[in-house]
Amino acid sequence: MHLSSASLSLQPDEWKNHVLGGIGFSNASDTAHPKITNFPFADVEMPVLEGAASACEIWISDSSVTYEQRGLIQYSYDENTLFGVLLMPQTSALEQMTESAFMQIFSLLETCGYRYIFRFWNYLADINGVDAIGSDGADNDEALERYRQFNIGRQNAFVASGRELTGNLPAACALGTANGSLTVAFMAGRSPTLAIENPRQISAYQYPQQYGPRSPSFSRANLVLLSDGTQKVADTDQTLSPQKLLFISGTASIVGHETKHHLDAVAQTRETLANIEIVIQEANKKVGLGEFNMTDLLYRVYVRHPTDLPAIRAEMEHVLGRSFKAVFLQADICRTDLLVEIEATAASTIRLPEEQYA
Repeated sequence: MHLSSASLSLQPDEWKNHVLGGIGFSNASDTAHPKITNFPFADVEMPVLEGAASACEIWISDSSVTYEQRGLIQYSYDENTLFGVLLMPQTSALEQMTESAFMQIFSLLETCGYRYIFRFWNYLADINGVDAIGSDGADNDEALERYRQFNIGRQNAFVASGRELTGNLPAACALGTANGSLTVAFMAGRSPTLAIENPRQISAYQYPQQYGPRSPSFSRANLVLLSDGTQKVADTDQTLSPQKLLFISGTASIVGHETKHHLDAVAQTRETLANIEIVIQEANKKVGLGEFNMTDLLYRVYVRHPTDLPAIRAEMEHVLGRSFKAVFLQADICRTDLLVEIEATAASTIRLPEEQYA
């Protein structure tokens, strides 16, 4: 579900005891987020562009939830699903920080028995900035874009943990904030998931080296089959299970491996939605026609320049209709020539409350 921070703080304690975790977005100066200590919560410094000054995405379980801490990771779990948040302090170069963060996450999931990762949400400051690096064969005087450093560290952790680098990878996003530490939120389960790719695009893990020494480690989407009584994503008594949950990774105006429609936010939005539609079609081939559709998705839209928001929203209304559900955020995107990135989540049969969305 999506809530304002004020609404989150008003929820009853019984409700909060079923929360697996959440991700919140607000301006650095905004103090609306309540002090949340009983469940994992990623507090991301990222301005909300419409509606309330802050927004939260909350994941709820039908089952009783256990809350624990291991090192830097705050996490919770029920019988089927684990949700965690890791806030990595700035103690070393981003590549090393990222590798350490993912190694800690992989170790936790193996120990707890939730080795199948549904989704990663990654947020890092100055994603397009350039920093000195000191590993992967480079000396300390060499510089590399921070997103490319992040990809090196992430892939190193995948390799060291014996995880796949191609094929069945989790869904993910990586967005830039103005400030803040490396923040990684993640969701995982006990049963295998099904990665979905887009035939219009080269898989991210196969990108050529012009985009960095290591390719990104994620799939275009991840399809999760939930067991009985597992998840809610809306403020209702309805549950997702036994249902299918689709996590669509951060998606942009990329065809093949190349950015399309430079400097044109409207055309980039149109191309991005076309990519999402293809991903949905590919997912429906796996689970049956009509399981997922564009109008049932919950969208999170990352906008590089706030002045582009009216045009981006108008194009989304043109493609999706006026009743689509989205939260719009100001963020830097992994490529400097990308103006908009869109991610989404969907369940196959759940009805969602209109009032929770802009």
